[in-house]
Amino acid sequence: MRANAVRKHEIVEKHRRHERDSGSPEVQIALLTDRIKTLTEHFKVHKKDHASRRGLLMLVGQRRRLLDYLKRTDEDKYRDLIKELGLRK
Repeated sequence: MRANAVRKHEIVEKHRRHERDSGSPEVQIALLTDRIKTLTEHFKVHKKDHASRRGLLMLVGQRRRLLDYLKRTDEDKYRDLIKELGLRK
């Protein structure tokens, strides 16, 4: 497997709710966070890549919506996830 596929598989394994889970909010948020961190590193080198910056902003918005949903439905899982991913202070 490629490096990205391996990393994605590890993230899914770590955050899934049950054996066949790949789409729960926790998994989606963790995957988005990984992509956001990767793009953030990309922008340290490529400061004028505005097209990708728009994509980054869209990913951040999508993650925000998923976090809001998780907070509404299960606040304990929300707190655990943001602590684990280091998203808040």
